[in-house]
Amino acid sequence: MDWCRYRFRSVWRLAAPPGAVYAVLERAEEYPRWWPQVREVVPVDDTTGTARFRSLLPYELVVTVRALRRDPAARVLEVGLGGDLEGWVRWTLTPEGTDTHVLYEQEVEVRARLLRALAVPGRPVFRANHALMMRGGRRGLAARLRGRSKSVDESGGRGTGGTV
Repeated sequence: MDWCRYRFRSVWRLAAPPGAVYAVLERAEEYPRWWPQVREVVPVDDTTGTARFRSLLPYELVVTVRALRRDPAARVLEVGLGGDLEGWVRWTLTPEGTDTHVLYEQEVEVRARLLRALAVPGRPVFRANHALMMRGGRRGLAARLRGRSKSVDESGGRGTGGTV
């Protein structure tokens, strides 16, 4: 087992149509407004940017994010990661009645030197830290969607924001 590799999977059900959820998720530069553990997202161009994350642990991760797939018809967003984490993240949205089933998948290898050095003893703590981050994301996204206007829902989720 490579102690520096992680596979995460989170499933959320949100009380909003998939188009509205997609519209929020495709605007990664706005994640810090609703996801407390996403501290900063800085677009570099239309398909690349940098992001800073910090959950409960007093350690910040910095990654370069590049768009791999942006498919509003299939409601799939996928990005590649480099920097402190190397790998990918994918959001897949499907309708569940009037709600949305959200599948978040992530496969990464930790590249940050300190986290690699603490890989074996820290693994359960790192996984718990990630779970707390995902809980914060779900709560923040649900609150953001409750506050959104109908115009986003009616647009089918087609936003103009960047992918990173």
